[in-house]
Amino acid sequence: MHPPLDAEQNPTVELSTYGVGPWPGGREEWPEDAHYDRELLERGDTRNVIDRYRYWTMAAIVADLDEHRHPFHVAIENWQHDMNIGSIVRSANAFAADTVHIVGRKRWNKRGAMVTDRYQHVMHHPDVASFLAWAQSEDLPVISIDNVPGCVKIETFAFPERCVLLFGQEGPGLSPEAIAAADAVVEITQFGSTRSINASAAAAVTMHSWVMQHVSF
Repeated sequence: MHPPLDAEQNPTVELSTYGVGPWPGGREEWPEDAHYDRELLERGDTRNVIDRYRYWTMAAIVADLDEHRHPFHVAIENWQHDMNIGSIVRSANAFAADTVHIVGRKRWNKRGAMVTDRYQHVMHHPDVASFLAWAQSEDLPVISIDNVPGCVKIETFAFPERCVLLFGQEGPGLSPEAIAAADAVVEITQFGSTRSINASAAAAVTMHSWVMQHVSF
């Protein structure tokens, strides 16, 4: 067990609420595996990563994640610089999505990602048409998430194992083009007075629904 680290005492690039100090025992007891970062072993690791990846290099973490990413993708329409995109990227990393696709504006607010975009594959598509062309080339059905007439309740929907989950902007939701081109439109059932839930919350609920259908525990 490695000693907790006070972030102010020995910060690394990514600061989380919990970290570990230098590797116990000094340099002579450092692990020799190539996936360990020598600087982190010496200074400590306060990054926002699970304990399994403590002291690993970023490249080693990405390579390990690539070995077990799930076959679903996440796509977000980005027309208004939605502040939720960073949080969606963070959730996509947590649920081991294959890739996150930004559709529309290339720039997005990364603050909510909490640096998880460094470990998550992210692609950009300039518009819905180019995104759909990519999805068709990969033989990936597009599942749009929105509460519009004719949509299917998420509790009754069987998610394809390989698919793209497409989310819209906070407020206006998905564009008519994205809804029209979708292979299915799914809504998250709500029981209160609000018309819609937060976009990043909707993405997390949907990703977890996919996990519940396709991952064995």
